[in-house]
Amino acid sequence: MKILTADQTHQADQATIREEKITSEVLMERAATAFTDWLTARQSPAEAGEIMVLCGPGNNGGDGLVAARRLHERGYRVQVGLLPASKHSDDFTINRQRLPAAVPVTDLAAGLPSIQPNALVLDALFGTGLSRPLDGAAAAIVQQLNAAQARVIAIDIPSGLLADAPQPADSAVVRARHTVSFELPKLAFLLPQNAEYVGHWHLLPIGLSREFIEETDAAMHFVDATMLAGWLPERPKFAHKGTYGHALLLAGSHGKIGAAVLATKACLHSGAGLLTVRVPGIGYDILQISAPEAMTLTDPATDFITELPDLKPYSAIGIGPGLGKEKSTKDVLVKLLREAQAPLVIDADALNLLGENRELLAQLPADSILTPHPKEFERLTQPARDDYHRLELLRTFCQQYRCYTVLKGAYTCLGAPEGTLYFNSTGNAGMATGGSGDVLTGVITALRAQHLSPLHAAVLGVYAHGRAGDLAAQETGEAGLLAGDIVRFLGPAFREVTTRTEF
Repeated sequence: MKILTADQTHQADQATIREEKITSEVLMERAATAFTDWLTARQSPAEAGEIMVLCGPGNNGGDGLVAARRLHERGYRVQVGLLPASKHSDDFTINRQRLPAAVPVTDLAAGLPSIQPNALVLDALFGTGLSRPLDGAAAAIVQQLNAAQARVIAIDIPSGLLADAPQPADSAVVRARHTVSFELPKLAFLLPQNAEYVGHWHLLPIGLSREFIEETDAAMHFVDATMLAGWLPERPKFAHKGTYGHALLLAGSHGKIGAAVLATKACLHSGAGLLTVRVPGIGYDILQISAPEAMTLTDPATDFITELPDLKPYSAIGIGPGLGKEKSTKDVLVKLLREAQAPLVIDADALNLLGENRELLAQLPADSILTPHPKEFERLTQPARDDYHRLELLRTFCQQYRCYTVLKGAYTCLGAPEGTLYFNSTGNAGMATGGSGDVLTGVITALRAQHLSPLHAAVLGVYAHGRAGDLAAQETGEAGLLAGDIVRFLGPAFREVTTRTEF
């Protein structure tokens, strides 16, 4: 699913109008009616109480006016607040004239009328066309609304929030409990710094031009199951373990063998045909007991890895979970970067070693996959000013080092060497727990061992990892979720996205 810019979204509207030979007012009616259907399916007139609809002078205000009319027709008690303006859009004017006389209208020139806590307010002041922070009366009204502690639902986007860029820290932005947008997600919805404004966001289809969306180049994508169709084919009857590659994991150190176990189990549950795990001597018994399906190679050292094994047998190599940062271990990483012919997946302490020795980044083999969390990423690059700047750093880093970088978090973002960003749609807050990243390393290593491209392995791996977490949370709840629970549900997660042979 593509993530379009605000300008591209406007172009999609215009393309739809041309193709269907309709007016912009008809498209507005379609969008606002879809919103009304969404709201009335969730709130009865009695539950909603009196609904205040705040409308600005542009097309977002027009959406609000249509929603107010539709709600009134369905028996809801509605009142409208109009932001004073010297100029209104044509579609706003049309729908202002259509608003039934029975719907009370308040001029907001004197500010926001008294709103009871927990009252339902629809925010239709400003939409994606906004290009600068709010000021004057509009900013004052937003500040009053936020102070009222109402149940706010934003139509399309919270007023004051820019769709594609950050706003100054002191900007007035509506804090919505829910944001209901149309057709495609907006970048602003996916970034942590905007969570307090967006709340829970929802997408409603309104029939925007499929042809325009498919033909438009997008620098960002939102990954869902539809996008992954065909990436993981059904296994043929006469496949054997050699068909699905031989993975190598370099992991573990004294006190951190658990990380190696989690990565190992995840790799096994993600379809690798064979798996060898290189651990320090202290990890041998643990690995043999906890994961008998894997082969275990022990390092001559007891507590950390000091030597690199022969790399010829392996079709993908993962390094980092629980690895530690001993000098001998760093030397192993240096040698791996220099000698590896198989694709690499680099995580955890291996990333920290790279961050402490940035000259090694120049030795990264092309198409390596790195899996940092934000702090690890900063060690590889620099502190980010905000979430938008972090995405710029991600693009630059991936282009400079010809690598794929999985920036972990809510809506985990994969950066690709050509500058494209892929935001993940699966996962939950219960996955913010120790070992979850080790599981992801095992998943992606297994997919690379099966000869998936770096893009497909990273995107599919992140999606399946998050989906397994979602399935696990249904059983355990988010607070009770452990990294091992994610491993247990990897099989069902992959089953959901496996392409089956049809008649």
